Amino acid sequence: SLVKDQTTQTADFALEKLSVDDQKHQFVVWADTQMISQSDCDQLKATAVPDLKALVASYPAGSLFHGIGCGDLVWDKFEFFKDYKEAIAATGVPFFNVIGNHDMDLDARTDDYSAKTFKQQFGPTYYSYNRGQVHYVVLDDVFFVGTAKKYIGYITEHQLQWLEEDLKQVKPGTTVVLSVHIPTNTGAARRAKKEEEMGGVVTNRKQLYKILAPYKVHIMSGHTHFNEAWEEGNIMEHNHGTVCGAWWTGPICGDGTPMGYGVYEVNGSEISWYYKSTGKSKDHQLRVYEKGRLKDAPDEIVANVWNWDSKWKVEWWEDGQAKGAMEQRVARDPWAIELYAGPELPVKHKFVEPTLADHLFFAKPSTAAKQITVKATDRFGKVYTETIQLI
Repeated sequence: SLVKDQTTQTADFALEKLSVDDQKHQFVVWADTQMISQSDCDQLKATAVPDLKALVASYPAGSLFHGIGCGDLVWDKFEFFKDYKEAIAATGVPFFNVIGNHDMDLDARTDDYSAKTFKQQFGPTYYSYNRGQVHYVVLDDVFFVGTAKKYIGYITEHQLQWLEEDLKQVKPGTTVVLSVHIPTNTGAARRAKKEEEMGGVVTNRKQLYKILAPYKVHIMSGHTHFNEAWEEGNIMEHNHGTVCGAWWTGPICGDGTPMGYGVYEVNGSEISWYYKSTGKSKDHQLRVYEKGRLKDAPDEIVANVWNWDSKWKVEWWEDGQAKGAMEQRVARDPWAIELYAGPELPVKHKFVEPTLADHLFFAKPSTAAKQITVKATDRFGKVYTETIQLI
């Protein structure tokens, strides 16, 4: 029941006992579904929904799944919350939702009331829940500064105090999964050799990390429309490629990551994961470009390994001969350049541009080379290969 002044909300719901043990469970992270038109909503329902249903069906019967809607559920068009809800309902997976900068009331005079519509639709903007041995937390890190479309990545004192109290109930050493919309940090500023943007990362993240210090933490975020993972000390952040690709204009994000979502498999306190490209097999984990496809590197082949982190290995073979590790460089994905670069592309949303990525790997084949194979081994020892013919 929502009280008139919009400041108090009570939600009563019945708890149902699970028929299976939840020590093992899975969750998916859908970042940035971001619909601005009915045709975007139709695409969501025609692509991501059947993909997630098929993924769940590929696991043993009775497997536990939940979803995290990682913000920008719509693109400022609140009438499409209805379609978002229809889409997640159609998956059969219960979703826990996060507020994004495009889910806020842009006519609010301060941050305090910028989540009015979101709360009516989805309930609180920060909360926690448990499944198995994992403690899940959702926070609102989009701080609205009182003028349309302007916000910073910032977690309010109110939420930090709530989080301190919440975590008093959680044993140190526990695995904590924290979901926010704006990533707490990314490599974007480093890659572009620029100062970090206040709307692109959380400005007071170090204060958040202090509170999280006693735990084993995975942070789930969206917002950037690129895919990146970083790890430091007790924290690993997974910044997700999007369900909408490049705002429903093409099959990949600006960094070449396919439209898709993160899949996390929990066993006790351990989590393993992979990126699931919409409409592709779960083994689709890299793309190899022929020599010359990236104009800046005319003599080299390029491999995009979008879910790469520092514990992966990326190696190459030329005509069956092992050539060792590929060279990692900051660059733009060749296909993303072809689809999105310049003021006229893509036709639907011309602002979309290719973005710099760390997860691109280079090698220079010899002039007579006929066949190249790239092998990417993830941190869990899973091996993915792609082969291309050069001649």
